[in-house]
Amino acid sequence: MRPFSSGEAAKLVGVNDGYLRQLSLEGKGPQPETNTSGRRSYTFDDIQALRTYLDETGKSTRRYRPWRITGEHLQVVAVVNFKGGSGKTTTAAHLAQHLTLQGYRVLAVDLDPQASLSALHGYQPEFDIEENGTLYGAIRYDDERRDLRDIIRPTYFSGLDIIPGNIELMEFEHETPKALTSRQTDDPLFFSRVARALASVEQNYDVVVIDCPPQLGFLTLSALCAATALLIPVHPQMLDVMSMCQFLIMTSDLMSVVAKAGGNTDYDWMRYLVTRYEPSDGPQTQMVSFMRSLFADRVLTHMVLKSTAISDAGITKQTLYEVERQQFTRSTYDRAIESLDSVNGEIESLIRAAWRRT
Repeated sequence: MRPFSSGEAAKLVGVNDGYLRQLSLEGKGPQPETNTSGRRSYTFDDIQALRTYLDETGKSTRRYRPWRITGEHLQVVAVVNFKGGSGKTTTAAHLAQHLTLQGYRVLAVDLDPQASLSALHGYQPEFDIEENGTLYGAIRYDDERRDLRDIIRPTYFSGLDIIPGNIELMEFEHETPKALTSRQTDDPLFFSRVARALASVEQNYDVVVIDCPPQLGFLTLSALCAATALLIPVHPQMLDVMSMCQFLIMTSDLMSVVAKAGGNTDYDWMRYLVTRYEPSDGPQTQMVSFMRSLFADRVLTHMVLKSTAISDAGITKQTLYEVERQQFTRSTYDRAIESLDSVNGEIESLIRAAWRRT
């Protein structure tokens, strides 16, 4: 992770930069690095430690670590669409990292056999993931099933863990039909297995972000039944919107069958997210207006703008939250980061509303 300036650290923690300077001068809390010109910088571990220090020593009722409290249920956000190029993995990665930067305890789940989310966080699916090292290991039907806690891996973001993925996840698609025909009465059906696995670790996290595979199979249906919220990224072009509509029709039909069998289809919220949006593109603007006329406030107010900064960061397997601002022209970076922060901030407000927080 890159270092954060004192101004960035103060903004993330939610205090004044002058207050951080005073703490540093008094030798309280984690101490920043200071260069020859006197500029202070913090690692992200320092920022997390600052939150802990302020919560433990502060006299105000404010909580600098916005963790769940008793009565607030785990938020499981499924990012789903079976149209390629909708920005699903990019959306999931930036959302998980944004929430972590805000101080939440986050678990990212890579359910896509292509494992792009895993690669973005430093785990090469071909080399770094051992057998039974994906979510399949915790939801499989035989005696080799593992505890989910043994599969979860840390990332270089303090507070963000990941369940990596690889091609092994396809085994669940192949084994589920066999299990349905030879099911034991005490063995949970496929649609409840992801939820059951996540329940074993829910006390350790505030939010789970699931990057679903680009297909409507047993993995996706199981993730939809484990979710408390749905986020559907869509590129504002006619073919993409048509594909999304087909996806919604098929999902509705299948989920109604699952619901009759006891699956969970009750969500705190469901939103469409417009991705790769170009404000100067007339047809895209018309398509966004069309979506808003159809889905009203289910379309997020803010949109992810198409930006070379986001795509260029992906070349080095990074997100925009990781790269240095100096790698881009200031206007390009600022425009892209403002877009992402606005979108993820709006999603964070939906999560807080589900917890009934003001």
